[in-house]
Amino acid sequence: MAIKNHVKMSIQSLSENVGIARVTAAAFAAQLDLTLNEIEEIKVAVSEAISNSVIHGYGNQDGVIEFIMNLYDDKIEYIISDYGRGIDDITLARQPSYSSDPERMGLGFVFMESFMDELDIRSEPNKGTTVKMAKKIQSNTAH
Repeated sequence: MAIKNHVKMSIQSLSENVGIARVTAAAFAAQLDLTLNEIEEIKVAVSEAISNSVIHGYGNQDGVIEFIMNLYDDKIEYIISDYGRGIDDITLARQPSYSSDPERMGLGFVFMESFMDELDIRSEPNKGTTVKMAKKIQSNTAH
């Protein structure tokens, strides 16, 4: 499947950069004929994934988050990777209200799963986590 558009960013793991990633994800999605609600869902899913990298992946310490956006004929894809702590048990981490931080609601993966059509999480303890998510699009919606 050929990529129609591709953007790759490196983001420092600061909570201030979550908003930048949200806006960038929305701007990338704006090349499609999506509803405002669909764009809002993408923004929430991306900000949850970036927040997870900042808070859980790096424990609010310095690190790099790779943020890739791909547009294909049939979907728009967002890939967020960090090189932090990783997730010991992905199945457990995907459960509603589970969080490694008791101060958190633990709904990040739940939001990603409900707002996006595809969600794939790969992680290795002490090596990092990659979240790949996509929203399917109609073939006639690209500008």
